[in-house]
Amino acid sequence: MSARDDTAPVTLHLDRVPGVLGRIVHERAADYAAADPALGPDRVRTHRFEAALRQPGLSLIAEVKRASPSQGAIAPLDPLEAARAYEAGGARAISVLTEPRHFDGTAQALRDVVGGVVVPALRKDFVVHPAMLREAAEWGASAALLMVSVLHEATAEYLHMAHHLGLDALVEVHDERELEIALAAGAPIIGVNNRDLTTLHIDLEVSPRLIRRARDAGFTGVLVAESGYRTPQDLASVRDIADAVLVGSSLAGSGDLTRAARDLMRA
Repeated sequence: MSARDDTAPVTLHLDRVPGVLGRIVHERAADYAAADPALGPDRVRTHRFEAALRQPGLSLIAEVKRASPSQGAIAPLDPLEAARAYEAGGARAISVLTEPRHFDGTAQALRDVVGGVVVPALRKDFVVHPAMLREAAEWGASAALLMVSVLHEATAEYLHMAHHLGLDALVEVHDERELEIALAAGAPIIGVNNRDLTTLHIDLEVSPRLIRRARDAGFTGVLVAESGYRTPQDLASVRDIADAVLVGSSLAGSGDLTRAARDLMRA
């Protein structure tokens, strides 16, 4: 594939995104309103993130999360120290928040983590512009988050952009309609978020329901359960059907990240 010639980002309909999520994505859209949408040359996709999640057993994606809209300040984590602690606790990938206003994330946090751990890193942000994917690749991330609740019918095009840049993409869904969009887009990795990002309400029944639905539809890719997991018992409903679990707040606020990661994943 040759370098993309696109000069304008795909049109997103962010007015369709309600609640807390809507506010955040409008802020991020304003941040990138003047950004160059050009992706540049094709990059080799190594599938590092996907391969990490395909290892035997339930893989942990541990999140460097200093704050959130639902909890406010969580812990003043040093991103690199936190990532190393998670890695020592058995995490197979690290999720790094780069959204600054509500999650206290930074680009430097991602760069530091990429440079300081062996496991792959995910750029966790609210992607609303191609430049955010280009940045993720330039900063060394192995994957980026794509949210169907934000991208809607543009999900497939953003997935194509991510792959063009050599990135894996965690394509996140919360309901049946979003799952259908992710499946139709050909996403190799689908994450099911138990948290409704418009209301911030968590329902741990969402992941097992949609994961089963994806498998029933013939999906053979990677499935990730996300949000709300605090104990090994919480994982019982997804341990045998998901490939991975993404956990942020409960680990980040634990005070002992290595032990918390180890204890959470104990069968």
